[in-house]
Amino acid sequence: MGGIEADTMLIAGMFLAIGAGALSFLSPCVLPIFPAYMSYITGISVKELQGNKTTKIRRQLLSHSLFFLLAVSLVFISLGASASFLGQWAQNLLIGDSGLFIQRIAGVFIITMGLFVAGWINIPTLMKEKRFHYSKKPAGYLGTFFVGLGFAAGWTPCIGPIFGSILLLAASNPGQGVFYTVMYVIGFSLPFLILTFFLGSTRWIVRHSQVIMKIGGALMIIMGLILFFGLMPRISAFLLNLVQDTWLSRLG
Repeated sequence: MGGIEADTMLIAGMFLAIGAGALSFLSPCVLPIFPAYMSYITGISVKELQGNKTTKIRRQLLSHSLFFLLAVSLVFISLGASASFLGQWAQNLLIGDSGLFIQRIAGVFIITMGLFVAGWINIPTLMKEKRFHYSKKPAGYLGTFFVGLGFAAGWTPCIGPIFGSILLLAASNPGQGVFYTVMYVIGFSLPFLILTFFLGSTRWIVRHSQVIMKIGGALMIIMGLILFFGLMPRISAFLLNLVQDTWLSRLG
């Protein structure tokens, strides 16, 4: 893989990973229960959280959110590192252009998951609820951390397919596997933190969640097709020519 192609692949993968993280959070599996989750880990009622919040409540929300996201990040990044290691092992084991072979497998998987996320195909196995449930949260920030571990390790039906695509992308690009996972975590964390302070806005987003998921699924399918058909070199050349022509026209 050439330098320009590798850089373009890295940038494209970065935006895909960030978008996948945001899509995971905005999915119908996560966003509708977000206020209840925040109420559970902070001990503050949903009504208080969705009303006018005091400085003390905002501080509690932010601190508990950070501990929750720290736990989620720990699990996700560990899985990303494992996928990257397995991808490197597979490339060393296989003969020939194993990188392209793994990339095509990743493409097929991402296309399938894109169809599932958009709601165009149904995969019953992925619809099973897998999150851990706690009848009573352990007290304090340590309890919030453990709830985050349970949330990330259990996965919800929507996060599993989307994050699974990122893991396979990490496996097909072992050198950047952890990087893609970190970008996924950033994509998941940003809307999480933003909506922590605007919990009332979640109702509007929930109403449009199906449209958001269809757009996200379509983008996953496009990325999967690009990976499967090995179109990245052509896209790289097109983008490079576009940038060069733009700069030349400005200099001229």
